[in-house]
Amino acid sequence: MKLLIRGGRLIDPANGIDGQYDVLVENGLISRVSERISDETAEVLDAEGKIVAPGLIDMHVHLRDPGLHHKETIETGTAAAAAGGFTAVACMPNTVPPVDNRAVVRYIIERARNAGIVKVYPIGNVTKGGEGGELTEIGELKEAGVVALSDDGNPVVNSEIMRRAMEYAKMFGLTIIDHCEDPYLKAGGVMNEGYMATLLGLRGIPDAAEEVMVARDIILAEMTGCPVHIAHVSTAGSVRMIREAKSRGVRITAEATPHHFTLTDKAVVGYDTATKVSPPLRSEKDREAVLEGLVDGTIDVIATDHAPHAREEKEVEYDYAPCGMVGLETAVPLVAEQLVNGNILSWSDAIRKMTVEPARILNLPLGTLGTGAHADIVIIDPEMEAVVDPDRFYSKGKNTPFKGWKLKGWPVCTIVDGRIVMKDKRVLAGR
Repeated sequence: MKLLIRGGRLIDPANGIDGQYDVLVENGLISRVSERISDETAEVLDAEGKIVAPGLIDMHVHLRDPGLHHKETIETGTAAAAAGGFTAVACMPNTVPPVDNRAVVRYIIERARNAGIVKVYPIGNVTKGGEGGELTEIGELKEAGVVALSDDGNPVVNSEIMRRAMEYAKMFGLTIIDHCEDPYLKAGGVMNEGYMATLLGLRGIPDAAEEVMVARDIILAEMTGCPVHIAHVSTAGSVRMIREAKSRGVRITAEATPHHFTLTDKAVVGYDTATKVSPPLRSEKDREAVLEGLVDGTIDVIATDHAPHAREEKEVEYDYAPCGMVGLETAVPLVAEQLVNGNILSWSDAIRKMTVEPARILNLPLGTLGTGAHADIVIIDPEMEAVVDPDRFYSKGKNTPFKGWKLKGWPVCTIVDGRIVMKDKRVLAGR
């Protein structure tokens, strides 16, 4: 059980490494990293001209399992993750039934163990049913195996309940991940409020719908000392407030999605329902603010918010389509094109936001290629070009606005605990 990855550019931000090194894997662990390794008993994987990095971690994924198997399953979702270079995902609790009790947590863990291709870490609900009322048994969820708490698409609107949730979460060492969107300010909107919404005749959602909730969460995080993670930041105002809160030592972190740092509300022209997401695609000013937040560390993490839907659910009028797009299989090339090739982030900085930071926030023993670490590895070909073809996705969801885009910089191999699960864009276990 030996694998020798030879001749690649090793980027391991956790250990400050960026250079040409060989990596030897034995029995699912990193056994040696050196400039030159010889081992005639090992299977050799040539990585010359490619980037070798810790396996990517996506801390915001919808696997739709249990209960919504027509959209995605743990098997298809983890296959999509492997295809995209991710070796671990944290799955959101908006399932049927929701992840608000021990039994559902155990189901996800067991199902992932039997059918999953990459590692799966469940996120539990803050409130029962994700309905914003009664708190879940947070200690029980932690004991069952959740790595964070969130009501995902249903923000906890009641501030008193959120305060109590933060106090309990802090006691049990859990981060609360919040989808910041005031439903009263959203008021049935389907895209960003502004010129494009007026032009297209669609009801808009103001920036304030997000920013009011971000401000509330910052205040409560400072009050309780609980770590709070703001999901899919999309507005300049949110970035500004998070930056200021961090400067005061508030325990707040944030993520951005590839679609929010790549697209603006102009993408909605043509009414492609794959562009309908929550929070919505914003203005160019907001997109630029998100990029600035990624550069200066205000935004810690790049996460996909992978949200698969069945074709028939999205093939309706824009007003009636569910929110969300798939993202696992296009994340790396979008990061490469928009951030690295766009001279926004270095490869090392981008990889840090997809490995070290999510592992730190979720307290996972991942995100490093140090000796003795889990051999979770991604190999990326920065020169590889390919056209996005959703019909070839491993995910059941095909809802992507990037169909037909020619992108450069794709993952070519994914290794989980020393086992190759994807090679040359082909997943080797399950589909």
